[in-house]
Amino acid sequence: MAKRSAPEVNAGSMADIAFLLLIFFLVTTTIETDSGISRKLPQWQPEDVEPPVIKQRNIFTVEVNSNNQLLVEEEEMDLSELQEAAVEFLDNGAGAGDEACSFCQGAKDPASSVNPQKAIISLMNNRGTEYGTYIAVQNELVAAYNQLRDREAQRMYGMTFTQMEKNYNDPSFNGDKEALKEKIDIVQDMIPQKLSEAEPRS
Repeated sequence: MAKRSAPEVNAGSMADIAFLLLIFFLVTTTIETDSGISRKLPQWQPEDVEPPVIKQRNIFTVEVNSNNQLLVEEEEMDLSELQEAAVEFLDNGAGAGDEACSFCQGAKDPASSVNPQKAIISLMNNRGTEYGTYIAVQNELVAAYNQLRDREAQRMYGMTFTQMEKNYNDPSFNGDKEALKEKIDIVQDMIPQKLSEAEPRS
């Protein structure tokens, strides 16, 4: 009795099929990326260290209610006016002596902040505040800091703070990144971003 030959599987096109499947998954797969708001957290302080005393004049209070309405320094304000109001507070420059601000161009209102190093923006949201409004308020406040940083960086180095950060984070930038980082740090020390967020209200 003749032996039956084992059937052979034609695998000639298997490589092509595997390649097509690979291309399919590369084209159709989406990779999730984390998104959020960049914040530099304060350094840890021991519990036995008393917090510094902050004068009320150096606190700029921003509240957002459940109807997405803004209350800035106990007064209603439109979102479009928030950045300008924050700049006026940060740039007020009412300090004297050790608290004097040499670069501030504000009104020097004695009831407002002494200098940007002492100025703190306190933001409080309601639990019913829409996420879009929360982000929009954050953007306006951060834009106020960047506006002042851009002004001073342009005056000191002939380049805006925004452009310096862009160059520093650009892998193709051919300049001296160490020197650029020093300039960025100087501007950030002059105008530190002190944005405090309180626990949302119910």
